Amino acid sequence: MARKREPFSRYDTADYLKTDRDIAGYLAACSEENDPALMAAALGDVARAKNMSRLSRETGLTREGLYKALSPDGNPSLATTMKVAAALGFKLMLVPASS
Repeated sequence: MARKREPFSRYDTADYLKTDRDIAGYLAACSEENDPALMAAALGDVARAKNMSRLSRETGLTREGLYKALSPDGNPSLATTMKVAAALGFKLMLVPASS
């Protein structure tokens, strides 16, 4: 007897980032890992949750460029990261590392 295959949708973090509080907590948790690739991907998750087309208009960057830069394999410049953060309502800050 063949088993019936269950349909599952692909997991996407962006689907769970509903409120500004969710987003702030997610970005804070990701930043604690001190991993540039993770942070770029996290910004990509937030960008998808907030609307990539709108973000493209606000930053002056193409949607395709944003998807590429904010992917786990992306390597966005500091200028791109700052533009994206500002368009999402955040700012980058350097704080002393905990000892």
